[in-house]
Amino acid sequence: MRRYVSRGDTGGPGAGKVGEPVPEDSPTATRPTALAVDLDGTLSRTDTLHEALLAVVASAPGALGGILGAAPSGKAAVKRKVAEAVVIPAEALPLNEEVLELVRMARVEGRPTALVTAADEAQARAVAEATGLFDEVIATGSPAALGRNLGGAAKAEALVSRFGAGGFDYVGDARVDLPVWKAARRAITVRAGAALRNAAEFANPDAVHLDPPLAPYRRARRYLRALRPYQWAKNMLVFLPAIAAQEVTALPAALAAFIAFCLTASSVYVVNDLLDLAADRAHPRKRRRPFAAGDIPLAHGVAMAVLLVCAAIAVALIGARPIFLIPLASYYIGTCAYSFWLKRKLIIDIMALGGLYTARLVAGAAATAITLSPWMMAFSMFLFLALACVKRQAELMDVEVLGTDGLPGRAYEAGDLPVIRGIALSSTHAAVLVLALYIASDDVARNYGDPTLLWILCPILLYWLLRMVMATHRGRMTDDPIVFTARDGRSRLLIAAAAAIVACATYL
Repeated sequence: MRRYVSRGDTGGPGAGKVGEPVPEDSPTATRPTALAVDLDGTLSRTDTLHEALLAVVASAPGALGGILGAAPSGKAAVKRKVAEAVVIPAEALPLNEEVLELVRMARVEGRPTALVTAADEAQARAVAEATGLFDEVIATGSPAALGRNLGGAAKAEALVSRFGAGGFDYVGDARVDLPVWKAARRAITVRAGAALRNAAEFANPDAVHLDPPLAPYRRARRYLRALRPYQWAKNMLVFLPAIAAQEVTALPAALAAFIAFCLTASSVYVVNDLLDLAADRAHPRKRRRPFAAGDIPLAHGVAMAVLLVCAAIAVALIGARPIFLIPLASYYIGTCAYSFWLKRKLIIDIMALGGLYTARLVAGAAATAITLSPWMMAFSMFLFLALACVKRQAELMDVEVLGTDGLPGRAYEAGDLPVIRGIALSSTHAAVLVLALYIASDDVARNYGDPTLLWILCPILLYWLLRMVMATHRGRMTDDPIVFTARDGRSRLLIAAAAAIVACATYL
């Protein structure tokens, strides 16, 4: 019997819907059947152990030694060490509302409720106390676990000992729950795929299914979203050295550099999202990111980050000069340093962001054997500092709108907004000044047929940057100015006009 149920419907003979009275002739009329709920992947859309380990890496890496030292003693000892370092509060977890509603209605019926999980007892109790929905907690480290990791058969034994065989309904999400479902009166799966649903029904014919999984193409879209392909536009900067030097033969190597940078950048975005879960969930837009929302398992994110880096190295070795690996590795190290540490440092964070933009120019030059001019380096320094300030300005505007004290995970306060806006404006004018000095230099006269046309670039650049600052001031900026530019029709028109001017100045 395969059924999907709406909120409140636990299925099964005599059960009806949660909230309906139990029939007088039902066996549960004299002794209400307990509702046992798993935590990881069920009540919480993510694995709390994985969340805690990532939090340790991000904020308390010194505890990793003790955690690794506990490994020979088994999973229960490792989980205890992790819980001693970090316990994830329930408010920071993406809880499954459908499961929460199931527990609420069970309590309305007067049924006992238990949070039964292989997670450490400290973590489980933190969630149970915050939700206020569970009468008891049975977890790894609790007396009922007898020193074992409370998963699979051990969980089934603990529940049978507590409620009796068939004296409980169990809500779970994984194949390891099959022994528990077999011992339960009713098996309730959450977000289970077809194979797991079949296995659950084989273990317990009285099985129902909550929160059906997404279609494969919709799951694939979530993984693609985690790579942030809309951010790949900024990697077009690797083409700029070849374009500025008018070296058409260097474009294939620049293309390989572009692909490698896209793969590397996506790996970094995944790492950043994994380490920034709490801050993202506190943000009005970032909380919908796939990892923060619990749409993708965190373990998959770790695997994605590794595979993307390996693919980037392979592309770089095949299509670009070997020396390109040095700026590529430097970019990856720099972005990881930003994710772990630099983004929490006042002012240093926006300087680091600007430097990471410039790293793409350096990488493009390394991939194509083109020497960057001092003019381009000076111009990029101020331009990208302005863009980094616009990004931070947009985030501080959210703080101002929400009325909070500062940015979660950042060193900025709401009152810092005018200072950041001032830095953006001054950097904008400095970038335009460097461009004007370059146009007036002898280098331009040698490289362009009609360099006077290039002067039109100055008002275009000034208007584009000032318009972004103003759009941010009015709360219309996304979290990234490059993304805003890619989606903004007027910005695209300005870029096309600038490209046309450069082409005319080159060939006329």
